Amino acid sequence: MKSEVSAVLAAPPMRGEVPGLVSRALLAAVPVLSLGMLGAVPSYVIAARRGERADWVAAIVFTAATVGWLFQAALTPVETHGAQFALDLVLLGVATVGASLHCLFAGFRAGEAA
Repeated sequence: MKSEVSAVLAAPPMRGEVPGLVSRALLAAVPVLSLGMLGAVPSYVIAARRGERADWVAAIVFTAATVGWLFQAALTPVETHGAQFALDLVLLGVATVGASLHCLFAGFRAGEAA
């Protein structure tokens, strides 16, 4: 029993490629279906799988956009116009559409066929 546990713990962490196209499509649906509330989840999955600095930066950016959108939604009045409304739209767009597009296209390098 101890040898099995030590073998599992000694195994290197899973790094490498992003998930396949079907998995990426399902992950990309998470921010859209949750209206941006879970926008950082696909980026964290990609960052954990690949372990590159750019992926971690993207995960942090989408987390910041989600947290900023939550604060903006909580602190603004219902009848919002102008710059506050534009900021709401930008933050919501980054948390949903931006996170989904990042999930779909994060694994492709220049020169790869989509």
